[in-house]
Amino acid sequence: MTFEFPHKPPKGYSYEFESLKRNVISIWIRNHYRFDYNNGVSVRSIWGFYNTKTKQYHAPINSKTVGSVVPISSTRPYTAMQINQTPLEAAFK
Repeated sequence: MTFEFPHKPPKGYSYEFESLKRNVISIWIRNHYRFDYNNGVSVRSIWGFYNTKTKQYHAPINSKTVGSVVPISSTRPYTAMQINQTPLEAAFK
């Protein structure tokens, strides 16, 4: 499981990498802030997936389902999910 992940984790976060399938790595982002609702245990969310055969990143549909291919330039440190904006919303960005 070797590949170079281009993002640096935001302050208070870290990344975890797990093998999902033979050629797919799931990328998780862990928030190290302590939350009361889970007795102070840190929480993690799916960031996205990396296909080692095609060397492409994928947005997540959920933690076990690989979504569409996304260029690494359009991902953010917090997620590979794409923001769906109307043309009006995009104009104010």
